[in-house]
Order: sequence, then structure tokens, then C-alpha cells
Amino acid sequence: MTPSPDAGTVGRVGALLGSIVAPATLVTGILFYFGYVSTRAYFLYFGVDVDVLGFGTQDYVMRSPQPLLVPMLLVLVVGALLVLGDAAVRRRAARASSPVVGHMVRVAVVGGSVVLVVGLGLMLAYPALGGWALFPLVAPLVLAAGAALLAYGLSWARHRAEATHRAEVTGHGHEATQTAGGPEPGRAAVLLLVLTVLAAVFWATATVAQWSGTDRAKARAADLSTLPAVVLDTPQRMFTGDDTIAETRLENGDPGEPAYRYRGLRLLVEGAGVLFLVPEVWTEHGSTFAVPMDDVRVRFRFVNDPP
Repeated sequence: MTPSPDAGTVGRVGALLGSIVAPATLVTGILFYFGYVSTRAYFLYFGVDVDVLGFGTQDYVMRSPQPLLVPMLLVLVVGALLVLGDAAVRRRAARASSPVVGHMVRVAVVGGSVVLVVGLGLMLAYPALGGWALFPLVAPLVLAAGAALLAYGLSWARHRAEATHRAEVTGHGHEATQTAGGPEPGRAAVLLLVLTVLAAVFWATATVAQWSGTDRAKARAADLSTLPAVVLDTPQRMFTGDDTIAETRLENGDPGEPAYRYRGLRLLVEGAGVLFLVPEVWTEHGSTFAVPMDDVRVRFRFVNDPP
């Protein structure tokens, strides 16, 4: 896709990115990735590896809107501000003299380079700063800001050079010619910087998704009564070691029938034919019980709220 010469800098960068990654593929990948990161953090809080649950792509996509909502809204708002800001800069550039525009381009290139170097420095300082709680968010945001500003300045520089060349060609009455030999260095540099921005934004929003999953898990653990209540009958004793789980011995002469009944359990999730149950009261020594559905009898209790 070749962007129009009249398109803004942000529009040209967007067209360049769209020529590499299909929008639908990008959106699906984002939904899957952040759904996976958030879901993994959520269940890891309860000691469950999400990979044993047998979730598919659709499951992660369906679980992604909540952790992705805030980052996506921020990206949309920032994107809208960038488009408006670019339009304002282009209007001012159309009225301003060439030295003023050149100064703006130099500020963007130099400022972006400095911020980008700071971001790279933060990445190299990971062994020393890795323990900082905000490092996984600050480092990629600084890196993305520097790469974006530098890409913007380089794109403006290319645009001015092309406009000057067209004016010179028109003034001499010649047809414009293009030299073959691969992509222009300036265009390749902008493309690599845009990909750097995307990678950094993925890193930052993945951090937000992880924090979101952990926060949702803690909020759930603070009130496990919101999960479905389970009455579990098993042929063998579970030895839960948890005082909040009530065990009752069933009087049953048939060896194939359940012999123990457990109350005080809540259903965390079901995956791959296994029930993952948690006590209805969180304790620091609590555990998640993985119970195969083949050899147990399960009843789900009504909510204690009369109609």
C-alpha cells in the first residue's frame, strides 16, 4: 500500500504498518495474547498452571476484553491525539518558513534519539533495576516514546525531502525518476522504529494484563462466596487439611458408592474433565484441589437468596 503524498505523517506510518500486518490478524493476535497473559496470572495466583486447563484460542480471546479494556482505550485516545497533533503540525508547517519546519524536525529527531537511548539504557540496566516494581511498565513506555518520536521526525524529514525533490523536478520540467535497488534507508529506519514501538507497547500492555489478572484473582480470593458452591461426594478420603472444609462420613455398604461428603468448596474452573475446587474461605495455607469428574459425584448448591 502506497500512502498518498498528502497524507499526514501518522497516516503514512499507519499505511506502512498496514502493508506488513493485516489489521484482523493483528487484532486477533492482541486479543489472544493479552487474554492468555491475564488468564495465566489469574489462575497462577490459585496455584494452577493455565496450560493444564485445555483452553483454546477462543477461550483466551473471550477472556481478554477486561484486561485489555484500559490499555486499548489509552491507545485509542493517544492515537486520536497523535492524529490531531500531526494535523496541527502540518497546518503550521504550511504557514511557517522552511527553517522553522527544519527546527521542528531536528527537535523531534534529537529528542526521540535521546529518549530512545534512555530506554535502551533501562533495558541494559535490568540486572540492577529488575527488582523495581514499575520497571516492566516504565522501561517499555520510555522505549516506545523515544522510538515513536524519532520515527515521526525521520518521517517528516523524508516528506520534506520528497517535497523539495518534486518541486525541483517540476521547476526543471523533468519527469521524476526513481532509483531501483531496494527500500530507501530512511523508510526502512522508520519501519524498524515503528516495529520497535509495537514491541514495546506489547511489553507494556502485557505487564498491565498480568497485573490485571493478579488483581482480579486477589479480588476473587477476598470473597470466594461469589463462586459456585459445590457439594462433593468421593469414594476416598481427600485429606484436605483445611478446617473450613466440612467432611462427613457417608453410611454406605456398597464399595462402589461415595463414602465421603465435603462441603465448603467452591468451583474455580473446570478444564479437561477436571474440577478445580477451592475452599470458600481464603487462608494463607489454602490449596486448589484438582478432582477428576469420573470418580466423584458433584452437586452445585443454589445461591442462598430466596426468590
